[in-house]
Amino acid sequence: MFNKLTVALLPFYRRLLSVSSPAALTREFRHLGSMEPAAVRCVAGEPKLTISFCLDGSQKHMQREQDEPLGKVLSRIACTLAKGKTKAKKAKRNARQEQPAAAGDNPEPAVVKLFVDDGEVPETVLNAEAWRDGAVLQLGDVRYLVRRNEPIFTTAELPVSLLAGFPVCPKLEVEFGELDLCDFTWYKEQSPNSSPKAGGEGRAQDVAWIQVGRGRVYVPSNQDIGCKLKLRCTPKDGLGRNGRPLELLSASGVEAGPGACTFDERHMYTAKETAWPLLRVVSYNILADIYAQTELSKTVLYPYCAPYALQLDYRQNLIKKELAGYHADVICLQEVDKGVFLDSLTPALDAFGLDGVFKVKEKQHEGLATFYRRTRFKLLSRHDITLSEALTSDPDHAELLEKISADEALRDKIVKRATALQVSVLEDLHRAGRKICVANTHLYWHPQGGNVRLVQMAVALRHLSRVIGEVAPEAPLVFCGDFNSSQSSGVLQLVTESSLPRQHADWSSSRPREEDSPSSSVAMDLFSPFPSLFSACGPLAYTNYVGGFQGCLDYIFIQPECMRVEQVIPMPDHHLITTYIALPSVAHPSDHIALVCDLRWEP
Repeated sequence: MFNKLTVALLPFYRRLLSVSSPAALTREFRHLGSMEPAAVRCVAGEPKLTISFCLDGSQKHMQREQDEPLGKVLSRIACTLAKGKTKAKKAKRNARQEQPAAAGDNPEPAVVKLFVDDGEVPETVLNAEAWRDGAVLQLGDVRYLVRRNEPIFTTAELPVSLLAGFPVCPKLEVEFGELDLCDFTWYKEQSPNSSPKAGGEGRAQDVAWIQVGRGRVYVPSNQDIGCKLKLRCTPKDGLGRNGRPLELLSASGVEAGPGACTFDERHMYTAKETAWPLLRVVSYNILADIYAQTELSKTVLYPYCAPYALQLDYRQNLIKKELAGYHADVICLQEVDKGVFLDSLTPALDAFGLDGVFKVKEKQHEGLATFYRRTRFKLLSRHDITLSEALTSDPDHAELLEKISADEALRDKIVKRATALQVSVLEDLHRAGRKICVANTHLYWHPQGGNVRLVQMAVALRHLSRVIGEVAPEAPLVFCGDFNSSQSSGVLQLVTESSLPRQHADWSSSRPREEDSPSSSVAMDLFSPFPSLFSACGPLAYTNYVGGFQGCLDYIFIQPECMRVEQVIPMPDHHLITTYIALPSVAHPSDHIALVCDLRWEP
């Protein structure tokens, strides 16, 4: 059976069958190889197509209507060609100081035609049909081989910061191709001193390059320190077609890494991916850059942290290496900057086999991200909400809203919060019908906000119960997040005991001191729609360790009747956490510590 590439080359095959001698056959091959490419982008549903080719050393890009007759675009190209020749002749005459040409001494119009199957395409044919893959565009004596919708990188960037021992993951997007099929070759400078000096002499192409690796991700070694990196990438598609290669040059050389990191020993427990019936889950507050770069963070919260270790580029190197080394099936992240999700985490984790979704907090630039291994799961549906909006607009929460409205101050405080709940329903690709509901949240942060968190959790649990009931009956729930709740909190009691009495101390949580408001007058019994959930990683001394606070705030909750814990990845040794006083540090990118566990599906 012929594929599309074979069909596109049929005109060439016919010419080969018609040649009468080996010499003629050789000329045909040379002719095909010598033709310049003319790239045509034509996508169904879009009104225009784009034609790109190189003419007299200048790259030309033309946008034309897909339903326009071919003759119009050929006339336009002929006009452009004629103008170019006129300008060239005028430039020569000026250089020789000759007299202007006579009025009738204009160049003859160039022959501009399009051929398919050795036949000229009529000028009445519409562009969308005329510009076929494998057609030949003739501009005077020059011929171009039309490459329609060839694979091409639409985005290609290297990270700014490169550290020895940490993976370099380029940001790549390809059109008409597949990233997994593309070819990647990495090079380093032969000598760091051979780089062109800023504003000085020499060009990048004069530098000698040594091949150091292949594949989409490269981990620089200590031998690469001081050297710039170059990536040559060739886009490819499933039809065997190659697009034009692209070369990326790093902006700076490789720098020395920090040495041992807090997560290195943890990776010993996660060296391999899991397989059915196991499932590896990670929950991690990665510290949003918008919080790490405030003056409060630098001078009050994290004064012990080296300034460069708070920089986003530096921390992202550590985060990407840490997450990649866990070989997780599901990763739930909190405090994810929108730009970090799009420009750093998505391309990096995509290279390691994970797809991701993002839920931004309204009026903020950070939010929640959930990634899942695409060889294990597919995303069936998303059911993200902003908890305050759900509380005020969803009839399911009408009774709860009515009760808290008795305290107007508490109600306003809850409604102003942008706290989100990210809900993703996944289906196991290897077990038909097996689904899982993955929830991810980051509850209100204030130490005196226990009553707010109770209401937020009540809304979240009811929403999750409805999603599972309507979309994925009997699917187990895995609920991850930074709950900003200690193990004695009302939130933990509601989740792990399935109910909370009105007498719990968290109902008496006062508002932030600066607001100088009295304690809330609202107190009520709360009931979870789920049987008691279980904290998969067990009681921990801390998951958040900063100069002024150490405590357990992060959890992975599971339904013990559906899943059981196979393995909890040990937390870093205390001496590693305190080597640089507290977190974050040069060896740890966040003020939180990732929770990692292996779960086993119960039959």
